[in-house]
Amino acid sequence: MPVLAYGCTKFSTNIKMTNFSQRIATQLNIRPQQVSATIRLLESGATIPFISRYRKEQTDNLDEVQVGKIKDLKNYFTELEKRKETIIATIDEQGLLTTELRKKITETFDANELEDIYLPFKPKKRTRATIAKEKGLEPLAIKIFKQGAFDLDTAVSQHLATGKFDNENEILQGCRDIIAEQISENARMRQQLRRLFLQKGFLTAKIIKTKQSEADKYRDFFDFSQPVRQIPSHRLLAINRGRNEKILRIKVEPARQDAEYLIERQFVKGKNNLAEQVLLAAKDAYDRLIQPSLENETLNHFLEKAEEIAIEVFAQNVRQLLLAPPLGNKRILALDPGFSSGCKLVCLDEKGDLLHNETIYPHPPQKEVKQAKHKVASLVEAYKIDAIAIGNGTAGRETEWFIKGIIFKNPVQVFVVNEAGASIYSASAVGREEFPQYDVTVRGAVSIGRRLMDPLAELVKIDPKSIGVGQYQHDVNQKKLKEALGRVVESTVNSVGVNINTASKYLLQYVSGIGPQLAENIVQYRKENGQFANRNDLKKVPKLGNKAFEQCAGFLRIPDGNNPLDNTAVHPERYKLVEQIAKDLKLTISELLGKTNLRELIHIENYLSDDTGQYTIDLIIEELEKPGRDPRQIIKVFSFDPNVRKIEDLHTGLVLPGIITNITKFGAFVDIGIKENGLIHISNLKDGFVSDPADVVHLNQQLQVKVIDIDIPRKRIQLSLKDVNN
Repeated sequence: MPVLAYGCTKFSTNIKMTNFSQRIATQLNIRPQQVSATIRLLESGATIPFISRYRKEQTDNLDEVQVGKIKDLKNYFTELEKRKETIIATIDEQGLLTTELRKKITETFDANELEDIYLPFKPKKRTRATIAKEKGLEPLAIKIFKQGAFDLDTAVSQHLATGKFDNENEILQGCRDIIAEQISENARMRQQLRRLFLQKGFLTAKIIKTKQSEADKYRDFFDFSQPVRQIPSHRLLAINRGRNEKILRIKVEPARQDAEYLIERQFVKGKNNLAEQVLLAAKDAYDRLIQPSLENETLNHFLEKAEEIAIEVFAQNVRQLLLAPPLGNKRILALDPGFSSGCKLVCLDEKGDLLHNETIYPHPPQKEVKQAKHKVASLVEAYKIDAIAIGNGTAGRETEWFIKGIIFKNPVQVFVVNEAGASIYSASAVGREEFPQYDVTVRGAVSIGRRLMDPLAELVKIDPKSIGVGQYQHDVNQKKLKEALGRVVESTVNSVGVNINTASKYLLQYVSGIGPQLAENIVQYRKENGQFANRNDLKKVPKLGNKAFEQCAGFLRIPDGNNPLDNTAVHPERYKLVEQIAKDLKLTISELLGKTNLRELIHIENYLSDDTGQYTIDLIIEELEKPGRDPRQIIKVFSFDPNVRKIEDLHTGLVLPGIITNITKFGAFVDIGIKENGLIHISNLKDGFVSDPADVVHLNQQLQVKVIDIDIPRKRIQLSLKDVNN
């Protein structure tokens, strides 16, 4: 029971902001100085990509992931401090704040434990306990709870004589209600039970009988039981989806006797009639007040962890998709395939600008094959097309066969492009803004063609959730998902670098320090003044001040500018250092770029200073040796098995080419050129144990897979990477 402190001295509710560096450092296994330096940089307006690349000396080489975690933990502890302030103020207003209680609150850094401490003081609606207190039963309840020597029957008779109660049971029930609430609000008890729920809680799921006919996809969980801590993240999210759809009924709790033992051990003393009342109150407290609360808390705890894993997988997939190899600045003929509606065709120039569009009908029901072949061949020649991009949706395979049946005068590469999200773009505000005079079919075909040229530049225009990778993205915390995906897009864009003279505002807004408004200003400045000749010209852009310049300059590229370093990741703040290196080596900057033996030529110790350490020198040398390096791979032409056009063409043991389209915690999905994707279960990725499929395969990877099982009625294909040559 809480110690009541009526009439105690009022305390200041101002909590001095705690220095979280030590706590965060311990949690992340790094030094407090690294945390403090990172927080100072973040508070000064520095971005995660900027800190991790250009401020390595201050952070002692922390990477983007570590900087991001410091930012998240700092935000968490800041919010926790605000909550502490609110709790202390609320308790102080009640006149119940003691020195000991205040110390306990300020020294707590676990959100659940903080709420446990606050629970007895938390304003609440009328409960069974408050009603009993209103009837004057609290003194008797306290006596019963203490289980000291007194005559319970006499005390009950005295209360009955007041005329406020109908019978003795009403009095005893009221006392038990008060005791049950006090047991349920005991912080020590809740912490012990919380640990029990987390460590030994079982999740059971059962089908709601009235939903049997519509629940086939959840049949694995019709009568399911497993320790909740052992349930894989994807399975827990699937069960929770079934609960949200009101198809499954789930329960989470440990063995009842274990929970009751913990409560009885702490509160029940002896075996007299007073202990019997406390025991009844304890059982009621567990069933009515504790179990439902801790069940929700435990389920939410593991769901949050499952969501974190799902978001992490989704983010990894998005990063890999954004880093898909670009074809580069080529002239593209792009096709958005279709049957009766025809194939929308567009021709794009090297910049991705639309030159021509029309529709051809090579497939049933029209079957205008001859006319369509002639049209494509003439457009390829007229617009000097370098490559053809074909969307992989409906009629994609048929359109690929049709295109490969055309004889062109000059070699033309043919690529099948993942069109996931293209329809979202075509109907979006971005699509309408870019092509207001064209309908959605033209916009969709343009998006397919531009994805081949530069997947990153095109995919940033689409909500990452619509890209078609990941799992359970609609079941997780949408705010956290948006933050994680936004951080991934920002990280990817900055790791690749952006050509400031060709980038759209949609791409520029993800560059460190820029954002939507400055991106708009940069594009407008470019329209009015022509291309940027050097990075310093950025300072002429309206509202792009010194801080924004510091944050963005190193990530922007200017090919063919008047300073060769402007097309590298060397930050302008280090130009003088590079010029000194070139001078010492008796080379021009242009001659310095691309030299692969700089570490042998440079005496690094000559260039170290208070603000220029080994990390910075290493970064500069790496960039000088490989200036403007693009981390993305070289694109490869890919062809599906021409003999496989539908699921019925498959047979067990068949080895065929495929492309990884999605990676989950339980395996990887593979496009093998038919409507249905196959699944390589995690157990079939390689011999031996695999903890994470992402350790073995990556998105867009081209590989050979073996068919090991086909379920035609359910449209399921099981594939294997093991023994593909056997």
